[in-house]
Amino acid sequence: MKYRIVCTLLCFILLIFNTGINAQIGGDNTVEFLNLPSSARIVAMGGDFLTINDDDITIVTTNPSLISPAMHNHLGLEYVDFFAGGNFGVASYGRHFNKLGSFVGSIKYLNYGEFDGYDENEGPTGNFYTSETALNIGWGRQLDSLFSLGANLKFFYSAFESYKSYGMAVDVAGSYTSRDNSFNASLIACNIGRQFKQYNDNSEPIPFEIQMGISQRLKHLPFRYSVLYNHLEKWNLRYEDPAVSQTDPITGEVLKDTRIEEFADNFMRHIVVGGEFYIGKFLSLRAGYNYQRRQEMKIETKASTVGFSWGLGIRVSKFQFSYSRSAWHLVGSPNYITVTTNLSDFYRTKN
Repeated sequence: MKYRIVCTLLCFILLIFNTGINAQIGGDNTVEFLNLPSSARIVAMGGDFLTINDDDITIVTTNPSLISPAMHNHLGLEYVDFFAGGNFGVASYGRHFNKLGSFVGSIKYLNYGEFDGYDENEGPTGNFYTSETALNIGWGRQLDSLFSLGANLKFFYSAFESYKSYGMAVDVAGSYTSRDNSFNASLIACNIGRQFKQYNDNSEPIPFEIQMGISQRLKHLPFRYSVLYNHLEKWNLRYEDPAVSQTDPITGEVLKDTRIEEFADNFMRHIVVGGEFYIGKFLSLRAGYNYQRRQEMKIETKASTVGFSWGLGIRVSKFQFSYSRSAWHLVGSPNYITVTTNLSDFYRTKN
């Protein structure tokens, strides 16, 4: 009973942030790479986070309340051929300690590549590299058969030519799992922290966000759907682009959305939906849709599949492979590859 009270208090505290914080999004934050997905599975199902409690070590860097003892000695690796020649990767490893709980350590890096340097007079100053790195220590503990808590402690470092910044952030999360594990729900407050050293004299906010989500596996069909709600701390996510505003052909006045249209558009910008179809025990097909990404990144004359994502998961022997593609823009879609395994399986085979 006391554990449920703790969970209730945690949810209440997080909901207070919803009315007490006026956070900024988009390009107003620094170290946005902290929000890059750490799993091809996450990308395939919308590209944000997941509430699925099935001991997948690659999804707990965004939802630490899913860290479990079953992840002991699990290893997860992700690689992404990012935009403009950059590359992105994550490595995760899990350990369980009976008295302390379960831990997952991970390192995330984003390499933007090599650049040619020039001064204000267009004189060459030599080549330089830019990159960002984050070290994450995640902890999770099962409170009882239904509720679990978790937290991430993150140290980040960012270097752009001679401009450098570092700092610390914390994620706090709580999850509920039904007794048959068919239904999962999570509430997450992520990136609570600050820069310790700024690029210059101006301090910039890091991308704080409150999220909640659910997932449900259907009873008579091998399918699980996921519904996520992002940015509980900020309602208005709309961006009015004057370049694509519509005008009345007779009066020339700019046409504005009705209150109902504005509400519906704002609400959908918080929503990410995804699904996973299981074909036996060794293959799963995944797809997702991110409405906000589509509205912000599409080209009006050719929206194409911007905002949509897809992928698959394959189990081969002791390895689980995941692959996905996400259409961010017409210029291209990165390839996400994730590999996970339980290192203990190799020891047992050897013995």
